[in-house]
Amino acid sequence: LSFAMLASRQVQLLRLRRRSRHQYPAMTIHIWMFSTYFLFSAPPRLRVPKTTSATDSDVKEMTTRIRELDEVTGEIVDAAYKLHKGLGPGLLESVYEAVLEKDLCRRGLSVERQKAVSFEYDGMRFTDGFRIDLLVDACVVVEIKSVENLSPVHTKQVLTYLRLLDLPVGLLVNFGAPTLKEGVRRIVNDLSPSAASRLRVNRRAV
Repeated sequence: LSFAMLASRQVQLLRLRRRSRHQYPAMTIHIWMFSTYFLFSAPPRLRVPKTTSATDSDVKEMTTRIRELDEVTGEIVDAAYKLHKGLGPGLLESVYEAVLEKDLCRRGLSVERQKAVSFEYDGMRFTDGFRIDLLVDACVVVEIKSVENLSPVHTKQVLTYLRLLDLPVGLLVNFGAPTLKEGVRRIVNDLSPSAASRLRVNRRAV
């Protein structure tokens, strides 16, 4: 009820009390008690349980993470496509690796070439266990090949790198293929692929 309506009721109750002061004294007391309670007692507040947004936040964070990975891998594929088109197949892996590194750096990406990776196995530590051709933005492994056809072991090699480094995505790029569409594979380490990914061609399950 609004304040004006409450004030109007109070006026009506006061008039009624004046009329019945001498005729009904007991009724006057009850009316006064009722009006006082009605005006000054606060109605009970409804408590709405708070809903946590942790799940929505996690989903948003994961979506942003996948989008960022797609942007990085998209830049890598675009640079590799232009490199394959410009130089053609048949050169040494080291040549493609060096040129691709320079192009990615020019695009503003952070690139580590022939990055040495140390790991532990059964209590033993290997400081220079293996080397990654390119590690882009510290999140995407790029393994470069220059062979006529990729074999299943090449895919397993990239997946092993991802598992040891605990990274989500790797690219296997074969510059020896007739077209780069046939030579690019995206390897995913326990990461749901994005529907907006630019690498839907030749995506194979591991």
